[in-house]
Amino acid sequence: MNEIDKLMAVMDAAFDPHWREAWTRAQVEGSLALPHTYALLCNVRGDAIGADEEAAGFVLARRAPGEEELLLVAVHPDHRGKGLGRQLLEQFFESARNGGAEQVFLEMRANNPAEQLYRAVGFEPIGRRPAYYRTLDGQTLDAITFGRKL
Repeated sequence: MNEIDKLMAVMDAAFDPHWREAWTRAQVEGSLALPHTYALLCNVRGDAIGADEEAAGFVLARRAPGEEELLLVAVHPDHRGKGLGRQLLEQFFESARNGGAEQVFLEMRANNPAEQLYRAVGFEPIGRRPAYYRTLDGQTLDAITFGRKL
């Protein structure tokens, strides 16, 4: 199983189709083909995965001069509640700092329960897009942009 397969296994399990947040394999592959987009995958201990290990979680991020954007973060439901989400975010911050970023950003739907984690690691809301997301049943939700200085 290659890195994309491992990432997609977590993606497919972690995201409820109702919210329409999961990316397709083509979207992930297309994004990772760009020079400044990367993935961090972790095992159940929060370490980088070995060749023979399944991923328990991942971060997908994009680098730009002086900043990085957290595109997706996910932890497999079987491994939630163990601090892996926080570990992945800390690894993302370290990678961003090493890449020269001074700040990081993310965007999420307004009722995302991950907001509690994002705030706990220092993200603060900096913008809002009304009715930006649409659920599977047609409900619209605001997008909230968060930022954090490194």
